[in-house]
Amino acid sequence: MKTNPPFWETKSLATMTQSEWESLCDGCGRCCLVKLQDEDTDEIFATNVACRLLDIDTCRCRDYDNRMNKVAMCMVLEPEKKDLLRLLPDSCAYRRLDEGKGLPSWHPLLTANSASVHLSGNSVKGYAQSEEYIHPDQLPEHVINK
Repeated sequence: MKTNPPFWETKSLATMTQSEWESLCDGCGRCCLVKLQDEDTDEIFATNVACRLLDIDTCRCRDYDNRMNKVAMCMVLEPEKKDLLRLLPDSCAYRRLDEGKGLPSWHPLLTANSASVHLSGNSVKGYAQSEEYIHPDQLPEHVINK
């Protein structure tokens, strides 16, 4: 019995349905980490400081539908905003597919387990801190190498 390949192997990011697009999110929470940019080199550095709307235990936004009204710097990923992909971790499905790579082995679409991102150690669960507790001047002290 021949099965059709999964959508992420046959479609470009731009041709995916909204549902397919949303399902690519592995729930790692890394896109919700505050990033710093070196003014001289334009290099991007992630911190362990998360957006105040991120539920650090589940790594999901507490108010996904209204996040743009509540967080001015919220990153909204869309196929036409390819420049934002460089701000995402190397493990991100959106970035990997755009670069012609497949999904990582622990991705929930492959494992059929939404917790696989946490079990594999690829989420911010356990090390992120809410920005509510960090002064902006302290952000350089929170740069991580993840």
